[in-house]
Amino acid sequence: MNSALISRREGAVLILSNNNQAARNALSPEYYFGVMDGLREAAADPAVAAIILTGEGGHFCAGGDLNQLATRREMPLAERRIKLEDLNHLIRAIRDCPKPVIASVEGAAAGAGLSLAMACDMLVAARNAVFSVAYVKVGLTPDGGATAFLAEFVSRQVLTELCLTGERVSGERMHAMGCVNRLSEPGAALAAALELAQQLAQGPQVATARIKTLCRVAHHNSLEDQLALEADYMVEAQGSEESREGIAAFLEKRAPDYVRLRKA
Repeated sequence: MNSALISRREGAVLILSNNNQAARNALSPEYYFGVMDGLREAAADPAVAAIILTGEGGHFCAGGDLNQLATRREMPLAERRIKLEDLNHLIRAIRDCPKPVIASVEGAAAGAGLSLAMACDMLVAARNAVFSVAYVKVGLTPDGGATAFLAEFVSRQVLTELCLTGERVSGERMHAMGCVNRLSEPGAALAAALELAQQLAQGPQVATARIKTLCRVAHHNSLEDQLALEADYMVEAQGSEESREGIAAFLEKRAPDYVRLRKA
């Protein structure tokens, strides 16, 4: 990993931390590619069961680097689009990773930083964390899926307000809107996210990947499509070693040992 990203392991949990502290962890190409490489390696490593995205120095991510964005006005439209696709590739990589990805947010998650946090499967935030769809403040429009992710939780009127005002929203309000899974005290978001990730790491990996997919597409699928996909996964799961272990553990009144299956 490069210096734009700090990577470390806590047992079965991979922690990927934005390390652009001088710019409140604004995004950079090095960060995009570092995280995508980390997600790809985690997906292929059975010893990694969950991933946390966080930031160094008390901030999650301030969004795009405005100094870099200012230079793009001189580029042809097609070249600007290519640059923007780096962010979209990262968002897709988070959503498509078979392992659960948790955002741990302290300080600011603004602009594309908000998009990045909400692309994750779950979100843990400090009560005083600050979220903002900040684009309008500098004459830009949302990207990275910000409007799509927020629209899953809030009404069109609230979505429009957040995007047109760029107002700062606390972790507590985001939790009240359903966007944040768990709140922590300031400075404790990573510890709370790690506790959640370690809980998930004890679960059945194949089933977890399929459940993640079901949850990701449920908002967009028709009922018939969702019923069919659920049935496909259930039929496959019924013949799996994970379900054999899970059902046996239930009947024997013990905790299932899915970690042993991953090591086998």
